[in-house]
Amino acid sequence: MVDKKKIKKFPDSPGVYFMKDRAGEIIYVGKAVALKKRVASYFNRRASSLKTDVMMSYVADISYQEVPTEREALLLEAELIKKYRPRFNVSLKDDKSYPYIVVTRETFPRVYIGRRRGHLGGEADLFGPYTSASLLRRALKILRRSFPFCSCRRFPKKPCLNFDLGLCPGPCQGRIGRRRYRTIIRSLEDFLTQKDTELIEGLSRRMQRLVARERFEEAAKLRDQLEALSILVSLKKGSSAGMEDKEDDWARLGLKKGPCRIEAFDISNIGGRQAVGSMVSFFDGKPDKDNYRRFRIKAVGGIDDYAMIREVVGRRYRRLLEERLKLPDLVVIDGGAGHLAAARGALRELGMALPMIAIAKEEELIYTGMRPAPIRLERSSPALRLVQAVRDEAHRFARKYHILLRKKKMMEE
Repeated sequence: MVDKKKIKKFPDSPGVYFMKDRAGEIIYVGKAVALKKRVASYFNRRASSLKTDVMMSYVADISYQEVPTEREALLLEAELIKKYRPRFNVSLKDDKSYPYIVVTRETFPRVYIGRRRGHLGGEADLFGPYTSASLLRRALKILRRSFPFCSCRRFPKKPCLNFDLGLCPGPCQGRIGRRRYRTIIRSLEDFLTQKDTELIEGLSRRMQRLVARERFEEAAKLRDQLEALSILVSLKKGSSAGMEDKEDDWARLGLKKGPCRIEAFDISNIGGRQAVGSMVSFFDGKPDKDNYRRFRIKAVGGIDDYAMIREVVGRRYRRLLEERLKLPDLVVIDGGAGHLAAARGALRELGMALPMIAIAKEEELIYTGMRPAPIRLERSSPALRLVQAVRDEAHRFARKYHILLRKKKMMEE
């Protein structure tokens, strides 16, 4: 039997824990954001599963290794599972390793996603490792819009599709010189090596200045970079570590308990025309349609979604303050880090603060504003499912209003 008094002395810090049988063989390796809490959860009978019960019947001792960050815990777990091949670990036993962004050292450097660091070193510069190849591919696809690069192993005789789409500057066709191409690659490398917080803040400020000058095309490129950076920060920080602690998901989002009333906002427009905002309200996890609100954008022209969300959020909570109505337990913004910053700015102007998060579509990353890296909750998380439902309803309601106004406009014409 495992000495539970020993578990109480485990630290509340990130790390990897080892479960051993009576012969001292490692039969399971796990990662944790907080070692003591995670290991103690195995002795909670109400939360256990059949697989866990069977495994724990073999466990005679548990030890641990601390690491500084969640990301290092995630990577160390993978390394140790490959090394010891514990019988109760069902994943990460193969030779698969974490992906890197690879920049070769050729005359015209290629950029691609690769694995197995030892096989790549010396011939290329590596950035990473990251924790999800699929999300990394999406981030690199977004970055390619701002930093077009070559990825072909051999130069084709004819321009490839990436050249036609503006994602490759065409060194194979002599469309760009070596010096100018390397300038693009250096800019990409600089982007990948800058400090996350400084880069996010700098990109946000530059984007807002461009929008204010109505230089929307340039602002859109910075928006793309912010989106890609948010994905990379999430993967570098290992935000998937500790996803097993579902009961703590609301705490991870900045709440001590599940919210009773949630209000969510979204913007709908096409090229800035007929721009509208929506706000939906959920009470005890269900839509409260009597408290839905819709807004025509009044003070913003063009396609500045950030200014629009700032206007709508400001109008909503200025009215609640003036009428002394009850405020929500959580505010959800449909969007990413930039949308969240804009909405928080509206609250600051009113001299108030509310628990607020933003959730981006597709990756379903959640931004809290409490740290540069977004949070990626497990797909089955009840907290994530509720936030998604509220976000989707806000999107539906905004689009419905937008379509209504477009129809009216067409009838008037």
